[in-house]
Amino acid sequence: MTDNDSRRARITSAWEAAWDRGDVDAFDDLLAGGYRRISGTGTSHGRDEFKASITATRSAFPDLLTVVDEVVVEGDRAAIRWHSTGSHEHSFLGVPATKRQVEVSGATFARFENDRIVEEHVTWDPRALLTALGIIAVGQDR
Repeated sequence: MTDNDSRRARITSAWEAAWDRGDVDAFDDLLAGGYRRISGTGTSHGRDEFKASITATRSAFPDLLTVVDEVVVEGDRAAIRWHSTGSHEHSFLGVPATKRQVEVSGATFARFENDRIVEEHVTWDPRALLTALGIIAVGQDR
C-alpha cells in the first residue's frame, strides 16, 4: 500500500468511526496533538474542540451519517469531499429539535506532517443546514 493509499484509508476509517459511530477517539491516531481545524469563517479549533463538536452534533442528530465521497491525496496534502445526513432530534446550537431530515455537504483540505494531520481547512454552507431546519427560508424577500 502506498503512502497515499494508507493516508486515504486512515482518513476514511477515522471519519466513519467518529462521524457515523461517535468514536471520536479514532481521530487520535490521525490528528496531531497540535492539530488546527480552520473553518471558512476563520474560526479555529484544536483536536479536542473538534472532537467535542462531533459529539455535540451527533447528540442533536443521533442518526447522523457522513459519507466520504472522495479522498484525493498528493504528497502531504489531502482533499476530502463529503456529505452528511441526519434527523434533528435534539437541541443544536440553541435551536430546539425540529425533527427535520437535513443534508449538508462540504470539503476539507488537510496537511500532513509525517503520519499525522496537523491542519485542516473546512468549507461548507451553513445556510443549507439552517434552511433544512426551517430557520431561514430559501428565496425569502428581504
